[in-house]
Amino acid sequence: MGKRVLINWNVVARFMSILLVVNGVFMLAVSVFSWFNSEEFFYGILISSISLLLLGSIGLYFFKQYEIESYRREGYIIVTFGWILMALTGTLPYITSGVFPVFTDAFFETMSGYTTVGASIIPDVEQVPQAVLLWRSITQWIGGMGMIVLAIAILPMLGVGGMQLFAAEAPVFGEEKLHPRITDTAKGLWLIYIGFTVIETILLKLAGMTLFDAVNHAFTTVSTGGFSTKNDSIAYYNDMPLVQLIVMVFMFLGGMNFILSYYALKGKFRKVFADDEFKMYLTVLFGFSIIVLVFMVAHLMTMEDRIMGYVEITRHAFFQTVSIITTTGFVSAPHETWTTFISILFFALMFLGGSAQSTSGGIKLVRHLILIKNGILEFRRAFHSRAVLPVRYNKKAVDDNIVSKILAFFTLFTLTFVVGVLVFTALGIQPKDAIASVASTLGNVGGAYGELNNDFIEYSVTAKWWATFLMLLGRLELFTVLILFTPYFWKKI
Repeated sequence: MGKRVLINWNVVARFMSILLVVNGVFMLAVSVFSWFNSEEFFYGILISSISLLLLGSIGLYFFKQYEIESYRREGYIIVTFGWILMALTGTLPYITSGVFPVFTDAFFETMSGYTTVGASIIPDVEQVPQAVLLWRSITQWIGGMGMIVLAIAILPMLGVGGMQLFAAEAPVFGEEKLHPRITDTAKGLWLIYIGFTVIETILLKLAGMTLFDAVNHAFTTVSTGGFSTKNDSIAYYNDMPLVQLIVMVFMFLGGMNFILSYYALKGKFRKVFADDEFKMYLTVLFGFSIIVLVFMVAHLMTMEDRIMGYVEITRHAFFQTVSIITTTGFVSAPHETWTTFISILFFALMFLGGSAQSTSGGIKLVRHLILIKNGILEFRRAFHSRAVLPVRYNKKAVDDNIVSKILAFFTLFTLTFVVGVLVFTALGIQPKDAIASVASTLGNVGGAYGELNNDFIEYSVTAKWWATFLMLLGRLELFTVLILFTPYFWKKI
């Protein structure tokens, strides 16, 4: 047996080649759409896609080892640099079409897509060519379930140990999987994901959307990304309440644990409703929606001219709460309609996040749940110092190591948030905007609300690059990226 090298760069290079092919395939589909749409920049996207396919194929030819094993170090490198590579090459449709003549802006929009942040620096979305809008939505759809999970699902012949890659790309609490093999689990997740996308597309089309808008919004709803083909986001469809209802349902599904969705599709509803995180998910969504509704109705009653009826205001309260907690970032009503209290509440909700093993970003509800349970137990431990009082999740004791990791995550998240705000303010961003910018990028939400609204269009080049770094940190949940900056990662154990 040969000596284990610190990092097997052949594995890394092979996976980078695969991701180039993945990007090339999707870009080729967009170029075909551009050709059918008679758009002038069709050749630019076609040449870009062919170039990526050739580069990826050459890489696969030269790095074609199969009898290799992926270790943890390779997993972290592949995931972090894979995301960066996809974002770098994903700028090509923006550049060749002339939508973004500046590379920084193209990279910002692409990273915002792949990380499902949804923050956009396109001033007028409705003037952008349809092929570019489709590509923009596709980046969120790919990034929603995860590019690495995609590669594991469709390319099991890699010969690379998938568990390390899956764990690095989607670090979650617990080890429950759909199938014993990680490739089968990835395939199962993607089948559910594709199924939800197709069903939502059909429903949105039947509800009155054009087919193009239905496809794009299905891509960005199930991925909880939030890009829209309209400047007013989902508020454009305020006269089509059924559209908003459908989007709200699929935002909910996107923010739900996909393994629980699998159980629900199998008819195992008891297992779904017995899950502690799912119960918290329902409680948080319904509870905060009611709070928002109460304050909106109270505000409505103080106005001489009522701008909306109670049914409409109820729809907006529930829609916007679901959009924030699932980190989708869709807007159903102008920011100015929210009171200061509601705007601050929405800002606080940006830090919740959806369920583990979902497409949503943020801290994730399961971490909040474990931390709350551990905090409550600390009161009991203060009076029963000798008693063994473990944290329980789904009626099972949680390993102390898991609790420690969650505490470490919250500490690291807080420090990263503070540093993020300090860097933005050092770059000339006003404190209020700096806070909103870090919350939206690090939390993968995409936008702030009311008085805390932020606009990245006017940010400097350096500030935009800092924002993209925070997007990557948030999407990969801090550790996967930051561990590469530690000396321990590059030393032999």
